[in-house]
Amino acid sequence: MNSSTTPHAPPSPSSDAIEPGAMNGAESLVRTLVDSGIEVCFANPGTSELHFVSALDRVGGMRGVLGLFEGVVTGAADGYARMAGKPAATLLHLGPGLGNGLANLHNARKAPTPVVNIIGNHATTHQHWEAPLTSDVEAFARTVSDWVLSTQGPKTVAADGARAVQAARAAPGRVASLILPADAAWLPADRPAPPLPIMGPAKVSDLAIVQAVTALRGGNVTFLMRGDVLRGRGLDAAGRIATATGARLVCDTFSPRLERGAGRVSVPRLPYRPAPAIEFLQGTRTLILVGTQAPIAFFGYPDQPSELTPRGCTALTLAFPHEDGVAALEALAEAIGATGPAALTPYDLPALPQDGPVTPEAVVRTAAHFLPEGAIISDESLTAGFTHYRMFETVAPHDCLQITGGSIGLGIPMAIGAAVACPDRKVVSLQADGSGMYTLQGLWTQARERLDVTTIVYANRSYKVLNQEMEFVNSGQSGPTARAMLDIGNPNLDWVHLAQGMGIEAVKVETNRDLISAVRSAFATRGPRLIEAVIEG
Repeated sequence: MNSSTTPHAPPSPSSDAIEPGAMNGAESLVRTLVDSGIEVCFANPGTSELHFVSALDRVGGMRGVLGLFEGVVTGAADGYARMAGKPAATLLHLGPGLGNGLANLHNARKAPTPVVNIIGNHATTHQHWEAPLTSDVEAFARTVSDWVLSTQGPKTVAADGARAVQAARAAPGRVASLILPADAAWLPADRPAPPLPIMGPAKVSDLAIVQAVTALRGGNVTFLMRGDVLRGRGLDAAGRIATATGARLVCDTFSPRLERGAGRVSVPRLPYRPAPAIEFLQGTRTLILVGTQAPIAFFGYPDQPSELTPRGCTALTLAFPHEDGVAALEALAEAIGATGPAALTPYDLPALPQDGPVTPEAVVRTAAHFLPEGAIISDESLTAGFTHYRMFETVAPHDCLQITGGSIGLGIPMAIGAAVACPDRKVVSLQADGSGMYTLQGLWTQARERLDVTTIVYANRSYKVLNQEMEFVNSGQSGPTARAMLDIGNPNLDWVHLAQGMGIEAVKVETNRDLISAVRSAFATRGPRLIEAVIEG
């Protein structure tokens, strides 16, 4: 990561010898995090965390990025780790501050993304007084964390920090939450702790390879994939297997990160709705799972199945999420003699839309046409973009990040994290308007950090996905009260003024001609921009 070009980049870390007692607990923790490879802290601190904040000035090597809401902080940490391949830290204020960030920590846990949360707490001498902000911080943390620890004091906090990083980086990636009482931060501490070994992915069993070879010989195989296998070597191996055997490649409906575009192996996504997903997989004899589970529906619906594996199809696990799926695919390719090149996607730009009112298709078509090579798409377009997802298949090579846990409000923060991790790459945030309102404060952080993010808001002024869901759960039998609960157009949101009020250059477009002009301009220049694409009907 090259964060030295950004306006708030810290100086290089110092590893000078430090005498015991020459620092407080907060400084020993920050030094430990830096030595363990943590370079960024996304923060929304309060009184209990101010010693940690102060330590950032005394310890080089960690960039502090302020978010005005904890959901921005946690979502940015998710986006950062997906692109950087290692965790950032978050700094959150006691139980209520953590509570504000839970939704995007849920997404991170479902990704699974490595995140190290530093959560302040009252000083141990103050906790029994039941002050207004007193809460069960561990209980909050356990709802979204794979590892939780409350440090016992300044003498152990550095070692606890090293353990938190180790836990977060354990394959396939985990949310680790370290609770830091204020007195453990301000009291004298010993030296920082050394980094701990990273627990990488486990080796896939030979039996799993043999079973996959047998399945491929039987024909009608579909690979359902997620995780590292959707990039680089994993994609190449999967592509070679598909080319050699005729097997289909499919990824989860919402994958944490996927390399797409011309010159890469094409991996269609599983449809979102149950019936189309089952139909999509129809005819598959064996569904080979790589880094994922057998598909299930997002929700339970009346008279519809939860399991999406079609009848007569057997699910077979090649690699569990904690196992080395990339190595497993490479071993499988070697076992079947798939040594020839994979079939790659051709370069074929979609035509620009004809002039007229802006539609969701026009937004995707225009963004795909002008997408810069190496761009990162933060996709929270939801129903507005899902239908037209394929248009990005044959454009410039890029990465796509999606909302993995279904908790909306991730798109804008995820774009922040991706831009901090990859400052030399354009980030394109495709954002539904309803979910964008959950964390629109993230636009301020984009402006403050001068991040190269273009946000395109689908302003359809409705929770469209919920209107569709109403059809499934209630057969469309909704009255005016129900419809009003799904309408966000009375009054209309004004994204241009919202963005400008937080320092973002913004423009509203209502025709395809203006849309084309705005997207071309935004993609050709650096810095944060927002385009409000007004979609009627």
